[in-house]
Amino acid sequence: MSWKAACPVSDVKQDTLKECTIDGIEILLANVGDGFRAYPPVCPHMEQYLEGSGICANNVMTCDRHLWQWDMKTGEPLGPAEKPLLIYQTKEVNGQLMVFLDEELEYDFDDDDD
Repeated sequence: MSWKAACPVSDVKQDTLKECTIDGIEILLANVGDGFRAYPPVCPHMEQYLEGSGICANNVMTCDRHLWQWDMKTGEPLGPAEKPLLIYQTKEVNGQLMVFLDEELEYDFDDDDD
């Protein structure tokens, strides 16, 4: 695939999340202050949609369902989180937020998680 336009960069305010669909793939966009990140739209723990349950502050995303946390810039787990966030590449072009879609990133969910 290739670089695809997600939305104007002005649509994603700092410390907020915005979900969009690009070529049938759901993407969660985040403004981390010095750039943007794009993730699969659900928590890697229990498939909770992060647009409604994700809290962003100080480059940390917290899922309010079980309090899993991640470094938003690297996707690395913090605290009790056991799985990283998957991250799509992003860039800004002429005021548009672009996401590189080589393939849909998906989590491997365990059936026995709480």
